[in-house]
Amino acid sequence: MLSRTLLGRSLPALTLLAIAISLTGCGGTDDSGHGEHGAEVSGSAAAEVSSSAGEGPFAGRELPDPRPRPEFVLTSQDGAVFDFAAQTAGQPTLLFFGYANCPDVCPTTMADVAIALRSVPEDLAARTRVVFVTTDPARDTPEFLGEYLARFDGDLPTRFVGLTGSQADVEAAQTAAEVPLAEGEGTMHATSLLLYGADDTAQVMFSAGGTAQEIAEDLQVVARS
Repeated sequence: MLSRTLLGRSLPALTLLAIAISLTGCGGTDDSGHGEHGAEVSGSAAAEVSSSAGEGPFAGRELPDPRPRPEFVLTSQDGAVFDFAAQTAGQPTLLFFGYANCPDVCPTTMADVAIALRSVPEDLAARTRVVFVTTDPARDTPEFLGEYLARFDGDLPTRFVGLTGSQADVEAAQTAAEVPLAEGEGTMHATSLLLYGADDTAQVMFSAGGTAQEIAEDLQVVARS
């Protein structure tokens, strides 16, 4: 697990990324229903395979069928009700499911997002919503999520939103977003980062190991469309 000191605000995002990559995997699954190391995941973790990157306008993995912006309601790090569809509508939105105690995939992904937002025009970064939904609601309280995410967005013009709720509500959010349900008390979770555009659909996703450059490039593609 990353310590609170290692994840401190004083560490630049590139350092966070290097630390995260060096640690042991948390056993995520991508949207193809396979684990990080290619192991088959059965049951609720099986999902539609995304197409390969580089075959369309996106740097990330283009989805075979655009996914509508999902509708779900959870609790934000402020303790307020957060209606995802309503409160992100029409805005570039990056959606990720993970947990704050994850040792690598989650902090790596959040660090990549932060780096990407630093490299795009400031007005685009300011209107991009970044939403992190916990897969471990038993431990990820609103306060803890807020503290965790503040270590990535401290110098950005947009604030990352952390969401939690009951186990049933968190699972309903995953279903609405069409990602595999997390297993192993939330530690075996989808590693896909979904990007929704102004048209309220996601046409591209990024898998674990995707780069900040890919995210930045596709944010600008979405912003132009």
